[in-house]
Amino acid sequence: MQHSNAMNRLNRLPLSRFHKMTLVAVSFAYFFEFADINSFSSTAPHLVKVWGVSVNQVAYVTSLSFVGMFLGSITAGWVADRWGRKKALTITTVCFGVFSFAAVFSWNLVSLGIFRVLTSAGLSAMTVVAVIYVNELYPAAVRGKYQAYAIVIGICGTPVTNLIASAVVPLNDWSWRLVYLWGALGMFYMLFARRLKESPRWYENKGDYARADAVLAEIEAEVSAEKGPLPEPAPPVEAAPRAKAPLRTLLQKKYLLPTALLAVLWITQTIGFFGYSSFAPTLLSKEGFSVGKSIFFVALTTVGAPLGSYLASLVTDRFERKWCLVGFGTVIAVCGLLYGLTFNPVLIVIFGFLVNLFERGYTALGYAYSPELFDTHGRSLGTGVSYGLGRLSNAAGPLIIAALFNHSGYQSVFLFIAGVWLLGALVLALFGPKTRQARLAPPQEQRPVGV
Repeated sequence: MQHSNAMNRLNRLPLSRFHKMTLVAVSFAYFFEFADINSFSSTAPHLVKVWGVSVNQVAYVTSLSFVGMFLGSITAGWVADRWGRKKALTITTVCFGVFSFAAVFSWNLVSLGIFRVLTSAGLSAMTVVAVIYVNELYPAAVRGKYQAYAIVIGICGTPVTNLIASAVVPLNDWSWRLVYLWGALGMFYMLFARRLKESPRWYENKGDYARADAVLAEIEAEVSAEKGPLPEPAPPVEAAPRAKAPLRTLLQKKYLLPTALLAVLWITQTIGFFGYSSFAPTLLSKEGFSVGKSIFFVALTTVGAPLGSYLASLVTDRFERKWCLVGFGTVIAVCGLLYGLTFNPVLIVIFGFLVNLFERGYTALGYAYSPELFDTHGRSLGTGVSYGLGRLSNAAGPLIIAALFNHSGYQSVFLFIAGVWLLGALVLALFGPKTRQARLAPPQEQRPVGV
């Protein structure tokens, strides 16, 4: 049976300029994804003043944005399987940039909400494709580290955007629009796109061994020119080409269980983190802090985000990812609760810093862990559906938070968020499969799923 042996040929490559260039391109897309994802939360306190927006209206727009994220995640899996990982990454990145630019010209909350839903669809789709792309191009022994490195660079978009927002939003009645213009700069990803390679594992899964071999030969020639002769790859494990995975594929036992587990992971992460980040500026301003101060406090806390992704890069390939996720999730719950129990500005910044640090580490670990639970055939669909269900769940999250705030007060919001994080940590501890042994096993001993 014909086989291009993509997995083993990629796994034996030393790290080179090819890997670094890929990292830069993916990190650029991530930077503006993270820059744009909190744009509405950073402008919402000002819209309360200039448009008379209520907390409930903020909740509705935020909820609909997560419906957009769900649709984007599901669409991403289909696009990535049909047209390839590289082309899908380009389409989704340009998509969120275009709709963020459109948001600059919003004339009321309804129009802004529509543009945010479309932007959110692009943001979520881009994330799913990027996770799959990195998983399939980097050697198994270091793919978790490079997922985290991409997040380390990309997550800098969050504090940079929040600091920009804290400076420009209070200037006048229209300056909030500049935050969305900033997010639209993600369209410049096109400058990197032509330098990227399509995933040989995607070609191989389609049965297009000639193209898979051609791309692998290009990569190997580039790496060997820099690093010298390459070692021989391990022999391939023969496998027949697979047709595009329909949605019902996930009903098979080997896909259903990891999809359900990852849905819990991403549901608790989404409600837990975005419940915190989407509402923190608005809730602080409602508790008496000025719009400028509330946005600035949140901007300071997000400085911890890149450090959290870097922390994940140090532990992700060294320890079992499942237990790292459990530990990080528990710490987030504790720090998030302490954040909600204090009104001291210094403590708000400290505990918010720790929440962002460990949450971004958690996200980087989750991005590495999720695609490892599937084989190539089910990876795009399983990752997209589980991630999308997480985003869809937060259509209800903001409404719950708004109801808690209106009926039980500020601190009840953070009790709820802490409980969500603890639930996710408990489910992972009890049911999460381990992946480290499979990653590090010799190729002939590796399991067929998730490696």
